[in-house]
Amino acid sequence: MAQASTAPAQRSPESLLPVNTPKLGMWIFLASEVMFFSALIAAFLMYRLRGPADANHVLNIPLTAFNTFVLLTSSMTVVLALAAAQRNDQAKLRLWLLVSLLFGGTFLSVQMIEYFKLFEEGLTINSNMFGTIFFTLTGFHGTHVFIGLLWLVGIIVQAFRGRFSATYNMSLEIFGLYWHFVDIVWIILFVIVYLI
Repeated sequence: MAQASTAPAQRSPESLLPVNTPKLGMWIFLASEVMFFSALIAAFLMYRLRGPADANHVLNIPLTAFNTFVLLTSSMTVVLALAAAQRNDQAKLRLWLLVSLLFGGTFLSVQMIEYFKLFEEGLTINSNMFGTIFFTLTGFHGTHVFIGLLWLVGIIVQAFRGRFSATYNMSLEIFGLYWHFVDIVWIILFVIVYLI
């Protein structure tokens, strides 16, 4: 009679593939950020259902449309930087990272200009419910952009030290995931806050 084997079952080579822990960690973090922004967006939508229909009439839609274009373009330049790293093109890598920093900084600068104009017109975080929700939503998003820019400065320093290559670019890719998330959130905010 055949004796049952007590040795652990052999696993297929596919099941032994390593999990990319940093990338998995970023995806888990982004999932938590989705929940965070979803709660803020739900609060804004509830206000819009009950608040005045034209509460957003003070917002500068053309300026913010330009700013949206700038932020989305920065996402493209991050992709170009990663592609350059994967080709070992150090000059293009550095160029596209610097352009990404310029675009991200421009986005925040334009947002600050918009805030100052709204303050002059009397819309503040304390003036009414629309002001509270508007500055909370866009302010939290702006904070995420600012954090991304600080992170990007660190990435640029690493790029100028020659750290990234075709074989080592994971931290740049993980940064890209964060930056694309920030851009996607802004598209949603632009539509629901400025256009609806």
